[in-house]
Amino acid sequence: MAKGKKLLLVEDEKHLAKGLKFNLEKEGYQVTIVEDGESALKEYEEGFYEMMILDLMLPGMGGLQVARKIRKTDYRFPILMLTAKSTDDDRTEGLEAGADDYLTKPFHLPELLLRVKGILRRKQWYQQVSQKEDVYRFDDMWIDFKTGKARGQDGEFYLTSKEIMIMNLLIANEGKPVSREELLEKVWGYAPDTETRTVDNFIARLRKHFEKKPQKPRFIQTVREKGYQFDVEK
Repeated sequence: MAKGKKLLLVEDEKHLAKGLKFNLEKEGYQVTIVEDGESALKEYEEGFYEMMILDLMLPGMGGLQVARKIRKTDYRFPILMLTAKSTDDDRTEGLEAGADDYLTKPFHLPELLLRVKGILRRKQWYQQVSQKEDVYRFDDMWIDFKTGKARGQDGEFYLTSKEIMIMNLLIANEGKPVSREELLEKVWGYAPDTETRTVDNFIARLRKHFEKKPQKPRFIQTVREKGYQFDVEK
């Protein structure tokens, strides 16, 4: 799986960057190192990378700004944030800026390697189930799966990468329930038995976007003991 995949490592700590490059290349990845945000954006635009491992505290343009700039045009490109900023607020800010995952320093190398594999696996899955049509329409609303732009109950807006992945999975299985466990595994890469309210919280947000009455949803329905189901037939 790793063979030949190009990774962009954005890290200004030279010793750490060198060690990460060595270990990632042992796994079969091709790794390019850059040390600042401006260089990261240039490489991202020109280098055809599979994903980015991004430090937050960089000289010049910081990692959060880099992620936000990428997400303005591409919600699909995988970003793993690797940083010493470890509070819950830091993590939330990083994920809201567009990170697919967030790992704090110091970290265990096997965990980083597993997270890289998980992100790339989810990217592959997403490509396999992506809609045949870039724009999916239902009622008087739509979702552009290429840009992440959507029209909901209150007009046009942009979905986050996780919201897009959830809607893609639900719509790909239209009329059939998708379990919380499958959503956790495919969207977040968590083990299926992880206990978390993450899925429920995201579903609530999506209902606010697309349901006239979020408490009585028409499209994003709860199927008791089975999960969630997208249905446009009602």
